[in-house]
Amino acid sequence: MKIKRLVFGRKSEYGIFSKILFITTLVGIGFVFLYPLFYMISFSFKSLEDLLNPSVIWIPSRLFWQNYLQSLQTLNYIPLLLETLYVTILPSVLQCMVAAFVGYGFARFEFRAKNLLLALVLVTFLIPPQVLVIPRYVLFHQMGILDSIAAYALPAIMGQGLNSAIFILIFYQTFRTLPKALEEAAKIDGAGHFRIFFQIALPLAPAAFIVSFLFSFVWYWNETYLATIYFGNNLTTLPLQLQRFVEAFNRIFERQQETTVNVNEGIEMAGTFLTILPLLIVYFVLQKYFVGSIEKSGITGE
Repeated sequence: MKIKRLVFGRKSEYGIFSKILFITTLVGIGFVFLYPLFYMISFSFKSLEDLLNPSVIWIPSRLFWQNYLQSLQTLNYIPLLLETLYVTILPSVLQCMVAAFVGYGFARFEFRAKNLLLALVLVTFLIPPQVLVIPRYVLFHQMGILDSIAAYALPAIMGQGLNSAIFILIFYQTFRTLPKALEEAAKIDGAGHFRIFFQIALPLAPAAFIVSFLFSFVWYWNETYLATIYFGNNLTTLPLQLQRFVEAFNRIFERQQETTVNVNEGIEMAGTFLTILPLLIVYFVLQKYFVGSIEKSGITGE
């Protein structure tokens, strides 16, 4: 019996077998996610000689910063970074505000067909945005908002931004857990619905806001299909420029050197790392709040 408890553990603690299984699973999952990042960083610092040398695998013989200098120039990094933040942060903020408003309405008010409407909202999450791109393109063209940030902002304001349904569900679950005694006390003091929402409900839902904003930020940042269709050539993001990386590199450096210049894997990895670097910085800065917010917002389904 003691051996069984030592190997498999008890309800209050893990056994040796459980710990080994738990650690092995974490290491395996971590390897799957971290290997591409380590590979990218390692190859981004390799010179052409290191790339052609089969004995140089993970650690470059020297840090070759020229890959990053050429990638910064190819991506037109600073201007496109500011433009990417513009088309990412604005719809993310609008989407979070509208999702909070809608989620609060579903959580705190009773009305006819409430469950049906909530189900329809969640069904929209199952419909890929690519399915609706043609009718939306025609609508936006008739409204004259193509080639502008309004093509992202308008759906966000109407609660139909990228995956808005899941954010509405997060706020719905969050506001349902708030004590009704707070609202009743506010109503006795003469507060209306809007005042209760802005002064009581919103300050008590920072976890839902953090989770919704970060997920929305990442999804808008990585979206290239809709950005290509809606923005045309008027707005360009870093992921869009990364898709044209080889073409832009050849155009810039062949003109400068007046000779044929071939982009190599090290330069491509440097450009890719620079593209995801802002997302990594945001995550590491907000990691503590992000993990805690996921636990509090109920996004895991608990």
